[in-house]
Amino acid sequence: MKTLAEIDERIRNGTAVVYTAAEFKHLIREGAEITAADVDVVTTGTCGVMSGTAAILSVPVAAPGTFERAERAWLNGVPCMPGPCPNERLGLLDLIVSGTAHAGAGYGGGHLFRDIVEGREIEVLVEAADRSIEARVTLDDFAYARLFTTRSAFKNYTAYVNTRPTRVTTIFSVTGLEGPCREASVSGCGEINPLQNDPARLTIRDGTPVFLNGSAGIVTGEGTRSTPARPNLTVIADMTGMQPRYMGGFKTSAGPECITSLGVAIPVLDDRQVAALRVLDEDIPLPVADINTRTVLDEATYADVWQQPDREVTYHPEWCEGCSACAAAAICPTGAFNRETGIDRDRCLACTACLAACQNDALEAGEGSLRVRGRKVPITLRQSGRTLAEDLCRDIKEMILDGRFTFTGGGWR
Repeated sequence: MKTLAEIDERIRNGTAVVYTAAEFKHLIREGAEITAADVDVVTTGTCGVMSGTAAILSVPVAAPGTFERAERAWLNGVPCMPGPCPNERLGLLDLIVSGTAHAGAGYGGGHLFRDIVEGREIEVLVEAADRSIEARVTLDDFAYARLFTTRSAFKNYTAYVNTRPTRVTTIFSVTGLEGPCREASVSGCGEINPLQNDPARLTIRDGTPVFLNGSAGIVTGEGTRSTPARPNLTVIADMTGMQPRYMGGFKTSAGPECITSLGVAIPVLDDRQVAALRVLDEDIPLPVADINTRTVLDEATYADVWQQPDREVTYHPEWCEGCSACAAAAICPTGAFNRETGIDRDRCLACTACLAACQNDALEAGEGSLRVRGRKVPITLRQSGRTLAEDLCRDIKEMILDGRFTFTGGGWR
């Protein structure tokens, strides 16, 4: 059995053996016999739509004494909750902003959070008792900016189908989930998910350092709706240092949602952790439920989602026929596609919503399918980005190898 101090010493002297989760799983599939003596750290991660994301912001608006206190406030049109501190006559607002708050059908809290992190100018509107105040601010102006999650990194999710003949408006579909059982919507990064690799929470505990959208953060506890069978986490991190590509907004038929990424470095102290890290997509159950009743109809595995040849969407401009209005660009829930410039990989979640929209098949990917009561149902929406999550794992690995992260030093340095 190793200690965290021993692993940190190996990190400092450059002898630590560090794998990303994807690299470790590859070794397992190759038949490698790995013990705790062979590996020191495995980096894990997940990226996707996580509704339970919010921000706490301290925003300067006006000179002290300009107004007594804010009654209502908006950032780029997204409604915010003033408080809990009244900040009476300070001209400074404390705001709580939900990642699922909407300014309209195409812009919400997730879009706002990314705009803030990208350093864009944010429009502030405040309603006080006797006046309205407007201001423009950037992240550099905020006295405080933290992102927190009420639940994130569910160990496993549920896939959804619609058993009824009429289309259902839902956050699990971009245009509404068609039925009966015409398509499936899936979430979760499977075998590289942090809690999937530490189901007993041997190392992922309260106070564990994590990487929220690439920024240093900590676990603050279990999240809402967390159960022993399906645990999830609450975490918090400073928005300064976050990387825009790991976050953003995602349009659905029920309004904008929020993309969030979470990475965790798992120190391998003993063979119990090695046993947990051996989990593969084909071992992880994926319940398939009816979106209308949430009744489980069948069970697939994450191999049905991710063990396909193409996890990325490929654009073939030579097949584009220049339709008067590009349906693929219009439907893209992250604004990542433009037929002139192609796919913006820093925005693309590889959700595959664009595939069916393009009548000329200029976009393609191996999106997979699920078996539901004997019927093959195509996966038409992936609300998690496996490639982005793997990129986050690589980022964390590089930080460890560079000596910028240690376990006994509180995480990032």
